[in-house]
Amino acid sequence: MKGPLPEDVLHRWFGYRTFRPGQKEIITHVLGGRDVLAVIATGGGKSLCYQIPALIREGIGIVISPLIALMKDQVDCLAESGIPAAFLNSTQDIRDRRSIEESIIDGSLRILYVSPERLVQPSFIEFLMSVQVSLFAIDEAHCISQWGHEFRPEYRQLSIIRKTFTDVPIIALTATATPSVRNDIINELSLRDPKVIVGSFNRENLLYRIEKKEDGEQQLVRFLQSHQNESGIVYCFSKRQVTDLAKLLQKNHFSALPYHADLPKTVRHETQDRFLRDEVRIIVATVAFGMGINKPDVRFVVHYDLPKNLEHYYQETGRAGRDGDPAECLLLYSRADFRKIEYLIGQMADGTERMVSTRKLHEMVGYCESRACRRAVLLTYFGESWDHPGCGNCDSCLLGRKTLDGRENLSVIVACMDELRDDYGVSYLADIISGTADERVTARGHDTLACFGSGRQHRRGLWVYWIRELISCGYLSRYGSRYPVVRKNPRTKKALAGEIPVRIGEPEFQSALPGEPDEDQYSPAENNLYEILRDVRRSIADDLDIPAFRVFPNRTLREMARTRPGCLEDLRNVYGVGERRLMQYGRLFIKAINDYSDHEVANGRIL
Repeated sequence: MKGPLPEDVLHRWFGYRTFRPGQKEIITHVLGGRDVLAVIATGGGKSLCYQIPALIREGIGIVISPLIALMKDQVDCLAESGIPAAFLNSTQDIRDRRSIEESIIDGSLRILYVSPERLVQPSFIEFLMSVQVSLFAIDEAHCISQWGHEFRPEYRQLSIIRKTFTDVPIIALTATATPSVRNDIINELSLRDPKVIVGSFNRENLLYRIEKKEDGEQQLVRFLQSHQNESGIVYCFSKRQVTDLAKLLQKNHFSALPYHADLPKTVRHETQDRFLRDEVRIIVATVAFGMGINKPDVRFVVHYDLPKNLEHYYQETGRAGRDGDPAECLLLYSRADFRKIEYLIGQMADGTERMVSTRKLHEMVGYCESRACRRAVLLTYFGESWDHPGCGNCDSCLLGRKTLDGRENLSVIVACMDELRDDYGVSYLADIISGTADERVTARGHDTLACFGSGRQHRRGLWVYWIRELISCGYLSRYGSRYPVVRKNPRTKKALAGEIPVRIGEPEFQSALPGEPDEDQYSPAENNLYEILRDVRRSIADDLDIPAFRVFPNRTLREMARTRPGCLEDLRNVYGVGERRLMQYGRLFIKAINDYSDHEVANGRIL
C-alpha cells in the first residue's frame, strides 16, 4: 500500500520516535487489510494502533467507543495535533451531524468516533456504504463477551460490520481480556482469520499493595500524606461513601472533589476538567470515573473498597503511571466488603450473570488473600506466563513474606485430579480432599474414592486457598469461562519431579507497610529548569483553556530539562514533540531553556 511510513506518521503527528511493544506489528497487519484482535495494557498506546492506519489508508476510519467522554477526549487530543477528527453522539443537533457527514464525503475528515448504538442504525450503515471506510476500530471490545466483566448487549449487534463491509479490516482492542473472552470477541465479531496480538499485562512501574482495612479513613489519610501534591484517584463502592470521604479529605486539607453519576452533568465535567488541569489533586469516585480520562501523571490509585473483579481492579489501577514514572496502587481489603458485594450479586435476576459475577468476586478475594507476588497473580489470571521468583515491586515481594514448600500439597491435589479423571473446579476439589460429603459428592459416588478425605487434617477453606495459590503461581491452570476447571500444565510435572521449587505463600493476612520514598534521580539544576518549563506550560494551557499535559506531557519536559535543546531543530528530536506542537509552542520553551542556561553561565555555574 502506498502512503507514508508508520514511523513518519508517528513522529510527524504524535512526536514519538519509536513504537511501543506490539504497536508496529498491529499497525502493519491493519495496513495490510487483516483483522486484528489487540490486547494491550492500559497506558500501552492502544489508540495509535488504529489512528496511524486511519491516517495512512484511504477513506474514513470509524472508531466505536462506549463513552461520550472518551470520544471527546480523543478527538480533542487529535485536534491539538492537527489531525482532522470528530465524533457523533446524541448531544449533537442535526446541523452538527450534517456538517460532519459532509466532511466525510469531501475527504477532509480522517477519523470518526461513534457509539455502538449509533453505528448499527440502518441509516448510518447506509451512509457508510456510500463512502470509503478505511477501517473499523472497536474499542473496549471485551464488552461484547457475555463472560467478560462489562458485558454490553448493544456490542453484540456489531457483528453487522463484517456482514456488511466484507473487505474493510476490523481491529478489536481491549486492555482486559482473559483467553476465553478473547475467543468470544473473535466469534461474536466474526473476525476473519484475525491476527491475535497480546501485549504484556505487566505494568512494571506500578507498585501493588494491599492492606487489611481496620481504620479505613485514617489509613487513607496516612497514605495520602505520603503523596502530597500528587494527582490520584480514590475509588469507592457507593456514591454515599464518595461524598463522605471527599468531605473527610477536604477537612484534612487535601485538594479533593467527589465524582459520581448522581452529580449534575455540568459539575462532573467541571470536576474532570479541574483534575486534568491540576487545579484539584484528588478525585474520590465510583467506577463511573476514569474511562474518559487520559491524564498521564496520576501517581496513585486507591481502592477504598473491594473491586468486584480482577478486570476492574486491573483497569482502574492502570490509570496510574501512564507516563511511565513510578506510581502506587493501594487496596484496603476487608471481608465485610466481600459480603456486601456478594449479597448484591445474589439479587441479580439473570442466573448466568449471577454465576459469572460470583466467580469473579471469589477470584478477586483470592488475589487479596494470596501471599504470592501480586504481579504474578495478575499476569497468570490474564494468561501471561511469569517464571520469575518475584517482581520486587509489590507488598508481597518487598516485605519478604513467609512462604512454604507446596510440593506435598500439589501432590495431594494432582492425585485427586487423576483419580477423578474428569475436570472439576476449585471448590469441588477442596470438597473431595477435605472429606466434605455434600450432595454433589455423594451423588457421584466420589465419597468412596481413595482421595476422599486425603487432606482432612486441614480445613476445607485452607485447601481452597492452596489450590488458588498454586494456580496463581503457575503450578496449575484454570480453564473455561462459564464453569472454570483446574488442570495440570507443563510446570506441574516439573514441580512434582523436583525439577523446579514449589513455593507458595503462607495463608495469613498481614497489613502492608508503607513503601520507602524513591531517591531523587534528578540533579538540582534539572529540577529547577523542569519547574520553569512547567510554568511555561501552565501559562500556555491557561491561555488556550486546555489541560497542561496536552501542551507537552511531563516526560517531554523532563527530557527538555535534561538535554536542553537550544533550537527548534534540536527540540524536534525530543520525545513527544510533533510538528504541530513544535510550531505552536516550541519557541517559548526554547527561550525558557536558553534564558535559564544564560542565567547559570552568568552566575558562574557549570552547565
